[in-house]
Amino acid sequence: MLGATVREAGADDAVSGVKPRWVALPETVEEVAAVLRACAERDLAVVPAGGGTKLHWAPPPERCDVLLDMCCMNEILEHAAGDLVVRAQAGVTMDALATALADKGQELALDVPFAEGTTVGGTLATATAGPRAFRYGTARDLLIGITVVLPDGTIARSGGKVVKNVAGYDLGKLFTGSYGTLGVIAEATFRLHPLPADRRWITAELDRDELPPVAAALAASQAEPSAAEVDWPDPAGPLTLAVLVEGTAAESRAEALRGLVGKGALTGEPPPWWGLISNDDVLVEVRFPATGTRAVLDAVAGTGLSLRGSALSGRVLLESWGAIGEPALAAAVSAVRERVEGAGGRVSVLAAPYASIDRWGQVSGLPLMRRVKEQFDPGRRMSPGRFVGGI
Repeated sequence: MLGATVREAGADDAVSGVKPRWVALPETVEEVAAVLRACAERDLAVVPAGGGTKLHWAPPPERCDVLLDMCCMNEILEHAAGDLVVRAQAGVTMDALATALADKGQELALDVPFAEGTTVGGTLATATAGPRAFRYGTARDLLIGITVVLPDGTIARSGGKVVKNVAGYDLGKLFTGSYGTLGVIAEATFRLHPLPADRRWITAELDRDELPPVAAALAASQAEPSAAEVDWPDPAGPLTLAVLVEGTAAESRAEALRGLVGKGALTGEPPPWWGLISNDDVLVEVRFPATGTRAVLDAVAGTGLSLRGSALSGRVLLESWGAIGEPALAAAVSAVRERVEGAGGRVSVLAAPYASIDRWGQVSGLPLMRRVKEQFDPGRRMSPGRFVGGI
């Protein structure tokens, strides 16, 4: 396939149980383009892969002829420290990027749950967000330039250092969260931040009814918390709130926020669960407006699912804290979805071992998303069936 290393696929290369025929390992953007051109000529379906930490998220592909493994595209191409900008290939792992940036006193303010194996491309493709999204934004917000390869092999760039653009489209926003269904993310340019001079956490145990007013007070506070994470392993019991304060005067600002919470311990280390996912065999994402916090808590209670995530940026993840069968999970998702959608939120099942689970629910923008898919991938060769509505 014109330069890229290609090998026969093995059992370990399966994507949600669907085994590809070949695995391609490109090392340059041009090699990615050559692989996609060859696949287009032969009508072969392609699934891009990074570190594989989230390859089981989303439904299985309808077909997968070629697994495009981006592991060899692992170079940090440019770090303009003075401009707080970095450009990296999609296969760079987030922990390797963090180490390189820290040497210059900087960071990409994305807290990914599987830093050791998670790649830049995978983080963008799944729109992974961490605790500090409240202050710094998500991957989509920090992305300022992207290089992608379209299904026909066309190389397109958007944002910083544009060489070839696709008229009328913001490629960064389109490809972030697209699960590899529009093309292949090859390179990304991000806006950086200086490493915080200091950090403090306030950790407190709260009853369910205490959280909504506390979260509202934290969000409006001039002490500017960077994050407020909730850990609720057993919805029949109390929850733990951890609030992060970063930067100058972190100690005094944290004390002010502790006053808003009304109790809690102040430490220089995060709780052990901070920003992590303990079990993503079953993983449900809930997004909601600030006014929907109470509805989310009420919806989760009694479902057999644990809750962890941001009380400020309106994104939590539900996991199974015990064995949960297919009927019970389907009922739990349906019940949560009904309550959360009624409060203006959305529920998506990122990972589940059962094919019958409705992963996306009703999606109002589906007709537009289908038109975008048709524009970029009319042959439905890129990760077919992996996204909303079978896109």
